[in-house]
Amino acid sequence: MSTKRHKPEEIVSKLRQVEVLVGQEMTRIDVIREVGITEQTYYRWRKHYGSMGRIN
Repeated sequence: MSTKRHKPEEIVSKLRQVEVLVGQEMTRIDVIREVGITEQTYYRWRKHYGSMGRIN
């Protein structure tokens, strides 16, 4: 069984989607499940890609 590899653009997009939905009063865990990733994957992606796409 092969695993799906997400492209960096997809990862940043999903991280942004999580942040938007959390801002709309949804719980982070529910949003992570809705996006279709595991909690561990979310936190690993956030650590690695979290600062990408932000304007300082």
